[in-house]
Formats: sequence, structure tokens, C-alpha cells
Amino acid sequence: MKITTEYIHEKGSGWINEDTLSLNRTLFGVFDGATSLERTTFDNNITGGYYASSIASDIFTRNNDSLANLARRANGAIFEKMVEKGVNTSDKSSLWSTSAAVLKIEKDLINWVQTGDSLLLMIYEDGSYKIPATGYDQDRETLLMWREVAHKTDKKISEVLGDQIRKIRAEMNVTYGVLNGERTYIDFLNSGTEPLEGVNHILLFTDGLLIPSQAPETEPDFNTFVDIFLKKGLTSLKEHVRSLEASDPDCRQYPRFKCHDDIAAVAISF
Repeated sequence: MKITTEYIHEKGSGWINEDTLSLNRTLFGVFDGATSLERTTFDNNITGGYYASSIASDIFTRNNDSLANLARRANGAIFEKMVEKGVNTSDKSSLWSTSAAVLKIEKDLINWVQTGDSLLLMIYEDGSYKIPATGYDQDRETLLMWREVAHKTDKKISEVLGDQIRKIRAEMNVTYGVLNGERTYIDFLNSGTEPLEGVNHILLFTDGLLIPSQAPETEPDFNTFVDIFLKKGLTSLKEHVRSLEASDPDCRQYPRFKCHDDIAAVAISF
């Protein structure tokens, strides 16, 4: 089987890219790190989100085990690093976390695991597509509120909605999943097996690659997403996203947490 890949690893508006990639022969993954709400940094201003995604990526890249066991090991390693750095692991607002979407190609199948808002999308020969795991909309309620206040205040919207953002962060591994050291991560770890027959492309990507939307209540526009990718490739898809974001630097037309989010994405073509 001939496999070609294209990938993107690009920093957003922050000073450091908290998204990471795993690329290891037949194993591919993306990880979207999130630091604590206290924004504490360590070791030359390294963020907790960077630590979380990098730890997970490293474990998946360097080890040969089932994906479920690698997720367990990554989750445990994140917890151990937080303890080492003196993080109060009993306080959810202090925890580092990462979402993840990882697959391993085994003959004519893929095995995959996913948690949080990193996604896996399969594109078939006829142009149709499938997203095996959903449940990536934990920010929908917040972004609906964001849209409501966007044109009613001159203040920084993330500060206006500070209580709401803390509320959603407290729901990690209660209503949505992440790898953050908590044992309950397992309740939200999605996994499965998919046949490769008829598959032309598989995309793994963090939410920074999603096309900005004015309507957080609707699903992301995956039709346009897939169409741009098939016609122009992964880089052109990223440029389309960045262009829309640049047209709305204050995040008031397209509700989102920052002008440009970090991106980690890989396209695997057969």
C-alpha cells in the first residue's frame, strides 16, 4: 500500500504552539493542548498546554502498544508531570489537558482513538466523508453567549465570559473528554476500527483548522472543508481558514477564543 502524507504544524496568535503531531510510519496523531485557567508557565515560559500535548504525542510516537494503552500511559504521564511541577491536581481549573485524535494503519484497517475536539475525518472515492467520533462541541454554549455579547461590549469578551469559561473547564471528563490526568478520562475515550476499502484520504486535525462560523449552533461546515481539501489540498484549506480569521481580528463576527488558533493537521492519502 502506497501512503503519502501532508501535514501542517502552525502557531496561532499565542507565543507558543500548544498543538503537536505524531508521525511514526503507520501511526499518526494530533494533540491540542490547553493550559490551566491560571495561565501558570514553567521553565522559560513553557505552558501547561504545551507540556500536555507534547507528553501525549511523545508517548504515542515512541511506543508500540495498543492505542488504548498508549492513551492511558499518556494520561498518567501528564498527571505525573503536573505533580512534579507543583500543580494542584484537585482543582480542575489548574489542570493541563490535551485533546487527541490518533490512528494506526494495520494492513487493510485503521484502529483509532479520539477524545475532545481533535477530529478524524475519512474521505471516500466518491467524495463522501465520515467522522467516526463526534462529541466535539463542548464550546458551543460558550460561543453562543460570545455571539450575544460581541456587539454589546467593548471589553475583552473572554473576560466578560470568564465565569462561563470556568464552568465549561470544570466539566472536563464530566460532560466531555480530555487527557488531563483524571482517571475519568476513560469514560470519554472514543475508539474503533474502520476498513480502508474505498478510502482515499484520512484527515486528522485540531480545531484550529475548522472553518470559522457565524452560527455556533450549527455543525461545522465539513462540506466546504472537504471540497477545498479535495480541490486544493491541506495548505489551501488552512489558508482559507486564516483568511476568514484575519478578516475578523477581534473575534466578533466569527465567535472564537482567539484570532488565530494553533493548528496541527495531517492528511494521509492512499
